[in-house]
Amino acid sequence: MKRSLSILGSMLCLVVAATSTSAQTLRWASQGDAQTMDPYSQNELLTNAMNGQVYEMLVNRDKKMALEPVLATEWTQVNPLQWRFKLRPNVKFHDGTPFTADDVVFSVLRGREATSDISAYANAVGVPKKVDNLTVEFNLTTVNPIFLQHISLLPIMSKVWAEKNKATKPIDFKNKEEGYASFHTNGTGPFILVSRQPDVKTVYKRNPNWWGKFDGNVQEVVYTPIKSDATRVAALISGEIDFVLDPAPQDLPRLRNTAGVKVVDGPENRIVFIGMDQHRDELLYSNVKGKNPFKDVRVRKALYQAIDIETIKTKLMRGQAAPTGAITPSPLGTYNDPALEKRLPYDLEGAKKLMAEAGYPQGFEVTLDCPNNRYINDEEICQTLASMWARLNVKVRVNAMPRVTYFPKIQKLDTSMYMLGWGGAITDAETTFTPMLRARGEGGVGSWNFGNAKDAKLEELAAASSKEADPKKREQLVKAALARHNELVLNIPLHRQVIPWAARANVEAVHRPDNWLEWRWVTVK
Repeated sequence: MKRSLSILGSMLCLVVAATSTSAQTLRWASQGDAQTMDPYSQNELLTNAMNGQVYEMLVNRDKKMALEPVLATEWTQVNPLQWRFKLRPNVKFHDGTPFTADDVVFSVLRGREATSDISAYANAVGVPKKVDNLTVEFNLTTVNPIFLQHISLLPIMSKVWAEKNKATKPIDFKNKEEGYASFHTNGTGPFILVSRQPDVKTVYKRNPNWWGKFDGNVQEVVYTPIKSDATRVAALISGEIDFVLDPAPQDLPRLRNTAGVKVVDGPENRIVFIGMDQHRDELLYSNVKGKNPFKDVRVRKALYQAIDIETIKTKLMRGQAAPTGAITPSPLGTYNDPALEKRLPYDLEGAKKLMAEAGYPQGFEVTLDCPNNRYINDEEICQTLASMWARLNVKVRVNAMPRVTYFPKIQKLDTSMYMLGWGGAITDAETTFTPMLRARGEGGVGSWNFGNAKDAKLEELAAASSKEADPKKREQLVKAALARHNELVLNIPLHRQVIPWAARANVEAVHRPDNWLEWRWVTVK
């Protein structure tokens, strides 16, 4: 106990020493850290959210999640295969260079590179073409029914700066590449990166030359990753930090009853699920030799039906979860279809029967890769699943690790079974289909399909929905593709996260369902 208190005290001293006492400094924390400062290198929420304060898009989300003009002031769909954007004049990057159409063209083409983690989105908007310094056209080969939403995912970088600093291609993060853009930034956004110490502290200051309007009063932002749930909560209660992005569910009752602290709840557009290697003839991390049990739908279904999801919701998540049978981050992605949202029933005896029919009555051993600082109770969920699957004689070794190690591992397909959360601002099923459910291919297609699952019918339906202009026809294609996924149990859905934020009582912030803390809207009183 004395050692724990000593660690806690040391951590709090670190936070105090690392931050300013100014009332206009936002000191905040969560359990992990941004993985890189290169905005195209890793498509992970905290990384995107921190880089999103520095780099801006042509269009982005307002407080109500509606699309709004940012670096573009207006746009026109000239015809089904061409869009034209007028760019905002007199915008400068943080180093003083002007923002022009050259930067838009450069950034989108950079996003299409093989090392880009958002190449599926950059490829979806077609080929950019400069018309003049403040006009850009996008020419597509097929209709994109969510073109503007894809545009909202593409940060704009300075071509001049990238060329000067040998950062013309995204950092290959999964292969441990580092470069100038890993630790330095140059955007047009409301905040400027001051210093970067990975896993220790990252400091930003307000951009005095930003073209936009601040709704908050924050002048400086200090981010400190604090892995321990108890330490984060203690730092908030003591006033050493102002805001916690991810308080643990077990700490919420205490926080709700603590003077000077408040909790704001909200659902997140994020589905947490389990993926399985369905491609290799023999799993990398299993005692089954010469075959792959995950290729059998009966095994996948048995694992699904052995999960007591209500126990996970009530006991582990303390109600901070919305169980579902859907694979989309939001019910809007399934058009709120009850059939697509319905889970397979918890049926342990039925699961045992399926395992026996598949030839595994004695189960098997397998390793489950799991992050321990990315999703709410991520490691604890994996441990709980392991105990539930033990009733099927499936012996699961939980291999939990920090996100900075976890994501490169699974991105290299070095996994047999894994936990993943998928979500963000876009609720349409397209951003689930193309990067995550479709077969791995060129241009970022299937780049997050780490189980390498393939089904010809699903592929046909999902690909067709990506270019169908008629909303009614597209709805039918989307529903059919999702139904096919559920029928085959290509992934095992768990729940959509409910995200509580915790803050000091003097902090006002806008809670959005994409779990994005926008610093320009924060007020520290």
